[in-house]
Amino acid sequence: MATSGIGSSSLDVNSIVSQLMAVEQRPLTALAKREASYQAKISAFGSIQGALASFQSAVQGVNSASQFQAFKATSSDSATVGATASSTAVAGSYSLAVTTLAQQQKLVAAGQTSATAAIGSGASTTLSFDFGTISGATPVSGKYTGATFTSNGSGIKTVTIDSTNHSLQGIRDAINAASIGITATIINDGGASPYRLALTSNNAGQTNSIKVSVSGDATLSGLLAHDPGGLPAAQNFTETATAQNAAFTVDGVSISKTSNTVSDVIGGVTLTLSKTTASPVTVGVALDSASIQSAVDGFVKAYNDLGKTLADLSSYNSATKQGAVLMGDAAVRSLQNQMRGILNTPVGNVAGAYTTLSQIGVSFQKSGSLAVDSAKLSSAIASHPGDIADLFAAVGKSSDSLVSYTSATSATKPGSYALTVTQLATQGNLAGNTAAGLTITGGVNDALSVVLDSVSASVTLAAGTYTAAALAAETQSKINGASALSSAGKAVAVTQSAGVMTITSNSYGTSSAVEVTGNGASGLLGGAPVATAGVNAAGTLGGASLSGSGQTLTSSSGDSAGLSLRVLGGATGARGTISYSQGYAYLLNNLATTTLASDGSLSSRTSGLGDSIKDIGKQRDALNLRLANIEKRYRAQFTALDTMLSSMSTTSNFLTQQLTIIQNQTNN
Repeated sequence: MATSGIGSSSLDVNSIVSQLMAVEQRPLTALAKREASYQAKISAFGSIQGALASFQSAVQGVNSASQFQAFKATSSDSATVGATASSTAVAGSYSLAVTTLAQQQKLVAAGQTSATAAIGSGASTTLSFDFGTISGATPVSGKYTGATFTSNGSGIKTVTIDSTNHSLQGIRDAINAASIGITATIINDGGASPYRLALTSNNAGQTNSIKVSVSGDATLSGLLAHDPGGLPAAQNFTETATAQNAAFTVDGVSISKTSNTVSDVIGGVTLTLSKTTASPVTVGVALDSASIQSAVDGFVKAYNDLGKTLADLSSYNSATKQGAVLMGDAAVRSLQNQMRGILNTPVGNVAGAYTTLSQIGVSFQKSGSLAVDSAKLSSAIASHPGDIADLFAAVGKSSDSLVSYTSATSATKPGSYALTVTQLATQGNLAGNTAAGLTITGGVNDALSVVLDSVSASVTLAAGTYTAAALAAETQSKINGASALSSAGKAVAVTQSAGVMTITSNSYGTSSAVEVTGNGASGLLGGAPVATAGVNAAGTLGGASLSGSGQTLTSSSGDSAGLSLRVLGGATGARGTISYSQGYAYLLNNLATTTLASDGSLSSRTSGLGDSIKDIGKQRDALNLRLANIEKRYRAQFTALDTMLSSMSTTSNFLTQQLTIIQNQTNN
């Protein structure tokens, strides 16, 4: 219902002002529409960022040469010999025959009437466990006669037994809690003294037989002391299973290993021996074509998924005659063009057979998507399996078999670089100057203090009389078994020539060095052994100097900056070329990284839209203030008009009344 004005005329001020303000507020509607458009674009860019991140994860999965160099191993009898292959394997077929499986030694002690009753006085007693090889005899009824025990150098492990744990159960629990490489159990044999302590070496192989020395309580010593190299009376345990190596042949070559899982016989192949063989088992190693096909299919799918997202958000629908929210957007168009440009450009500096995706059956369709010709891809894999990786990953290849590509950085440019080696890396060593004394006496000449590559350790050689070869083996075993060295990844090789010992570090470079002191040093190496420190490799790559660290050389300048390689041997001088190429997955991953960066095109567009929304907010605030003033003015104007009209109406009424009176008087 219309509302009269303040002046009580028939003028509807509220309605008039409302209608006028509706016209004045049209710019607010336009701002709201623009804001909604910007918000829709921000949401669309968020969808693109998510799709691009998913695409990047997918291409990172194929940005590795190993993804295209997978091998598979098959066994004609996997229940007897299992096999798996890594990317370093070589295709081939091998015949295996297994004679014996690796086995852990098992020992059992004399029976006790109770598993919980105290044994001995409870005086503090030390059980010392050593692991090694029993040679020179075979057990008879679980005992050795005339055998020799040689420690494997892994170190003595100790367990303390006292008044808190000197029962059979306490001994078992103390051994297990010490985690020394032995599992202890209690067996009930049902006899008059049924409870028997059983020990099992956790590691198989003939070098892991057990020797137990006991210092302290005599009763515990009589139950647990066990020296397989002594007389049977010194062997208080009975051997129920002999430690033995796995014995098998590969293509007629006899092999002995301490474990039934063997990974160092056939390069890149891990064998699992489960049974002895009645007839030879054939193990085949071949390229895993299916995994390569799957990698290529995954790459194509990831590209198409991203392409669909970009198209859906930026295309024009001719049926509905409407454009998508980002139709014509420069950032989207630039991303599409860059991706297609990368895939339409052949990969440069490839050492292999393929430089374009079409050569392996991957091509663009009219829709802009990629498709895979599976038959052509299978043929390409069969023809040049090692070259598929060149199309996708960043790949380095050396023309010299003793030089291997290691890595590159984002600064490295594709190219073929000539390598010149001016110095080969060497290992540090310590060479004796006289033949070693072959008799080691405990406390006299058995202790060595070794500093290997700046890591120190103390070792004790087993007393005995050795041949030169046996003493070299004992020294190497004890040094490499020192926990301080093994935990740091340090090791040595000890060799002898005419009885003269040489201890050589397994590492290369200037940090490689060997130092030996102690009461056994002079007997082992003579009074003035010669120490030689290792040196780093040196050379140039494409004319740029290389910095060396051991066998690794790294370029720090020029187009090859950041490229690293290893020189494993050979001679100094020209060593062929290193070819470095960047495949499509590598380049697309870099594009995704750049685009998704905080200063990338998508973030810049989103940030710009956000700024525009903030500007709209400012415009809206200013417009609302202006509209409030306009409405105030309109109301004042129309209220005044209403008042004036009301006054005029009153005057009109008065005049009408007066005229009526005059008319009446005239008529009378």
